[in-house]
Amino acid sequence: MADVNTSKKQIVATEHAPKAIGPYSQAVVHNGIAYLSGQIPLDPATQQLIEGDIAAQTERVLANIQAVLAACGSSLDGVLKTTVFLADMSEFARMNEVYGRYFSENAPARSTVQAARLPRDVRVEIDCIAIAG
Repeated sequence: MADVNTSKKQIVATEHAPKAIGPYSQAVVHNGIAYLSGQIPLDPATQQLIEGDIAAQTERVLANIQAVLAACGSSLDGVLKTTVFLADMSEFARMNEVYGRYFSENAPARSTVQAARLPRDVRVEIDCIAIAG
């Protein structure tokens, strides 16, 4: 296996988003690109799932993403691609309504898939790739 130069790989963590609950980082920045791990609707202050429907969960997830992006020196404007994982595709319209308020202009590329099961049985998880500042 070839040697990989990891000296330019920056691990990003912020207290303003939920702590990683496994062997992964909130984000990794490399060559000016931030790769964010999937965010679920955990309250960063309590590490507990928030109450509420798909709209409330999507709001929390996107707020968590904003916090990690800020720690990467970026913002929603810098997002290039998202992947949305839904527990039930019938909730797409409600998720999309909230998502559209966060990405109202110059929306990133996006994939949306229904997953058989998400961590902690949440309704939505979103990850993204963004330009880092």
